[in-house]
Amino acid sequence: MLSRRADGRFDLTLSQPERALLANLAPQLRELLATGADPALRRLYPTAYPDDDEQQAEYQALTHDDLLQRRLDDLDLLEEQAGATDLSEDDVVRWMKAINGLRLVLGTRLDVSEDTRSVDDDDPDAPAHHLYEYLGHLLHGLLAAL
Repeated sequence: MLSRRADGRFDLTLSQPERALLANLAPQLRELLATGADPALRRLYPTAYPDDDEQQAEYQALTHDDLLQRRLDDLDLLEEQAGATDLSEDDVVRWMKAINGLRLVLGTRLDVSEDTRSVDDDDPDAPAHHLYEYLGHLLHGLLAAL
């Protein structure tokens, strides 16, 4: 899937359907981020002060816009480079951030936990669970190559 070359860059080998999937998922998350109202986004903005609402509000005011802009930039890069076969180390890290964001939102929607095991293929959420697993596999491959 991803291998480091002697020059420090990476060769990316994904099928065309995988590339199309990533290019399609990026704008979907971008749209969710733009609304900001979806409860599935909560894992993207962790709570720093769970016992102090005032400090938490101040923390969110200071960090939210920066976190949002970085996430949007990473999603833009993922969408733009979905067809790429050559990535820099910075590109790989940004792909990982974008894919992790996608996985966090999907996992929140599916209520995935450490206790969650595989689902039956006849489960209505099976395709989403398979996507969640695929994104985890992709993240693992990117991390292993780094």
